[in-house]
Amino acid sequence: MSHKSNSLKQLALQKFKKNFWGVFSFYYIILVGLVSIFAYVFAPDNSQYANQMHVSIHSKKPGFKVTMLTLPSKLNIDQGFFDKLFFGKKNTDTEVPISKYEVKDDVLIYKEYASDGLEGAEKTVSINIFPSSSVKDFIKEKTFLFGTDKYGRDLLSRVLVGARISFFIGFVAVFISLVIGILMGSLAGYFGGKVDAFIMWIINVTWSIPTLLLVIAITLALGKGFWQVFIAVGLTMWVEVARVVRGQIISVKEMQYVTAARALGYDDFRIIKKHILPNIMAPVIVISAANFAAAILIESGLSFLGIGAQPPMASWGAMIKDHYNYIILGKPYLAIIPGLCIMSLVMAFMLIGNALRDALDVKN
Repeated sequence: MSHKSNSLKQLALQKFKKNFWGVFSFYYIILVGLVSIFAYVFAPDNSQYANQMHVSIHSKKPGFKVTMLTLPSKLNIDQGFFDKLFFGKKNTDTEVPISKYEVKDDVLIYKEYASDGLEGAEKTVSINIFPSSSVKDFIKEKTFLFGTDKYGRDLLSRVLVGARISFFIGFVAVFISLVIGILMGSLAGYFGGKVDAFIMWIINVTWSIPTLLLVIAITLALGKGFWQVFIAVGLTMWVEVARVVRGQIISVKEMQYVTAARALGYDDFRIIKKHILPNIMAPVIVISAANFAAAILIESGLSFLGIGAQPPMASWGAMIKDHYNYIILGKPYLAIIPGLCIMSLVMAFMLIGNALRDALDVKN
């Protein structure tokens, strides 16, 4: 039995490897996952939430370059390596975009950057505030590959950090939906009768409420925040899993291997866990991939409505909300870039779901 199971797994794996778009989507999802985890390593702006604002250079086009002066702060914040790696640097320094500068008599004279042909303010600062009284390491040319948003923040950094919310909400929401859905579906399908009728009533009531409306209600009940959105999305996605599991268990619970397990005196919990669930996981895996995509879209919708991840946290949906009106103002990339990120990640999960469906289909 074990040899046969392994052979089926190997056959499914071989079929999956032959699906170009499935394999491509798998590696793309892995790439986005790594970017999500180590976003602050890749982001040019590694401050917390990539939230360094420079209003004087707001809404600049991709590839924009400017000379950036960093004014060091006397505040010394003790921050651990892993805290900085995964949650960003607690930056107390002040960054100032400048157009020109010169040093005279231990004084740094610089002119702030101003766009649209305006003249920036001229300011002075003592070079004694810089370590070793040297300003060379604190004045650098900075390139914004994706341009800047309406607050003058680096758009590339915000996109990279924003991937974390969209990616991990899929994992948390799918995990919650699997735990609740498999439990409820197993009880309904295996025991039937009043148990099935009661659980199906709960499923139908939950199913009748629009998903976005239910998520909004749960979010308002739990409060606005990061984890509240994750939980709210997960609590609305278990219904599909429960219906699939229930239907699969109804179709297999009278099969010979289940009857044999009952004859050997195994309890119901063991029969469900050890004998039934391993044989019905193929459609559950496929629907989980679809739920990943749905969770990302729901979170983006919530952030667009302003009840998802709250500022200053970076979120693709919130970025679209902040800049959708720029589409008609000649700077559509501010909304299109995060929109393409959402589209590509959702497409990857849908393609890998289709590839898994084909690979796990024993009829093909």
